[in-house]
Amino acid sequence: MTRSQDNNFGCSRCKDKEALSFDISMAFQPIINTASQTVFAHEALVRGTNAESAYEVFKKVNSDNLYPFDQTCRTKAIELASNLNFEQKLSINFMPNAIYQPELCLRTTLAAAEKYNFPIDRIIFEITEGEKVDDLEHLKEIVDYYKSRGFLTAIDDFGAGYAGLTLISEIQTDIVKLDMGLIRNIDSNKNKQAIVKGILTVCKDLGSEVIAEGIESHEEWAILRDFGVELFQGYYFAKPKFEGVAEINFPK
Repeated sequence: MTRSQDNNFGCSRCKDKEALSFDISMAFQPIINTASQTVFAHEALVRGTNAESAYEVFKKVNSDNLYPFDQTCRTKAIELASNLNFEQKLSINFMPNAIYQPELCLRTTLAAAEKYNFPIDRIIFEITEGEKVDDLEHLKEIVDYYKSRGFLTAIDDFGAGYAGLTLISEIQTDIVKLDMGLIRNIDSNKNKQAIVKGILTVCKDLGSEVIAEGIESHEEWAILRDFGVELFQGYYFAKPKFEGVAEINFPK
């Protein structure tokens, strides 16, 4: 029996709509297309209500409140994106271990999208590869269901987590985000260059777009651009803006 078939602890909380016991907000960091000099998406990054860091927020998260935290993050991100009149895509991180039955756990997201008039085909759900997932089949069910409902999906921090190439061989997402560990100083590291070139080839064959995240220098951007990457995210272009739209430095 898979977790999605097990009407357990998590799903009872879904039905009961348990509220989170503390408030959160979001900062937004743009993901840009440097070829077209446009914004592709804005990633929602959790913050405290007084702009406290994600680290401070996550200190309050535990196994007892993981589900309402995940749901609250989705709703808050959609609400703020709507208030800020985002016309681009909205990227939201989600925690696979907080999802039990995808069709039930998605109801809050669908309700928020309808309430705030934010099109679901502009919402990207990012799977954080750094979170260990014991049930790969369950994760595949989640991704397949989200895609069937019209959402886009992405693997975040690819190259940093537990599954690596096994994950993208089993679960095909629309987008793969390269972890900053692969990106840092890639312009002077031949090993990283070879690895990233290989990943780009695999993603092209699988039909997944690639985003290089964590760009901090012109040199890192330039070599990845030369490799054919068009979508980028990082402090070199823009820092996250708390409850607002970041100012972007488009490279020449």
